[in-house]
Amino acid sequence: MGLIILLIVGGVLGWLASIVMRTDAQQGIFLNVVVGIAGALLAGFLLTPLLGGAPITSGAFDVRSLLVSFLGAIVLLAIVNLFRRGTVR
Repeated sequence: MGLIILLIVGGVLGWLASIVMRTDAQQGIFLNVVVGIAGALLAGFLLTPLLGGAPITSGAFDVRSLLVSFLGAIVLLAIVNLFRRGTVR
């Protein structure tokens, strides 16, 4: 059950990150989910312990962990755009 919730939350975070980065029309739902989950994992393991919270992968869906995962998805999407198009946006 936790994996399904992680996929849904990661997909929503990836979709919101793609809207913020203005790449929603260029990528499909699959890349949104991948970017959201990968961003949540990276930010959850790297940033959340530094800020004193629990990562989203442990089942903690508080505001801090969701915000950090969202920022991780934005950063990961910017890196993907940098390699695909040569610019961040």
